[in-house]
Amino acid sequence: MEALTLQQAKFRQAAFVYLHVTLLYEYAAYAMWRAGLLPTTRFAGPAWIWLIIGGAVGFAVFLALLRWQNVWFARVIWVFHGLRLPSLIHGAFFQTEHGPYPPSFYLTAIVVVMVNLWMLARAAWDL
Repeated sequence: MEALTLQQAKFRQAAFVYLHVTLLYEYAAYAMWRAGLLPTTRFAGPAWIWLIIGGAVGFAVFLALLRWQNVWFARVIWVFHGLRLPSLIHGAFFQTEHGPYPPSFYLTAIVVVMVNLWMLARAAWDL
């Protein structure tokens, strides 16, 4: 078995962090669904479909980061993943009525997203 280059190791780390973020999001969404906290609009469709789609997309990104190791792909994923931050920051710091989700829920998600962004940035820009 040949040794990984530093860049390959960074992509491998980014891929596995992304996989763990996907698992965390999937389990959180499942728990929220079981507790009746997900929207049930006709437009959104059944939650189980979105759980399957979300898991499939997350696993596809994991595989692409692990096998393809393309810096532009990692950069695009970094941008899309970073788009989660504004709503998380709003929920953690600026929401006047917290509803079913306490600020700690959003703060934890911010930490998870930031760690994932860090690992993606290492693979995409730290050449």
